[in-house]
Amino acid sequence: MKKGLDRAFLEYGIRKPDLEVITELCEKHELNADWVKDSLLSQYHKEKVDRIEMDDATTESVINKALQTVR
Repeated sequence: MKKGLDRAFLEYGIRKPDLEVITELCEKHELNADWVKDSLLSQYHKEKVDRIEMDDATTESVINKALQTVR
């Protein structure tokens, strides 16, 4: 059995097929996929790496900070 990182994990701890679904949903809902990846997913991933367990308040904080960049 191979050990190590799964090659499907490319960015933000998200598997490539799942990231493609996120991109498709962004296009469907007219969201900028790059913004979602950079402002939401990357920040969420950084917080998750630091904390391991994310609570709702921390997740909400990440989303609110990202939304501030839009306004």
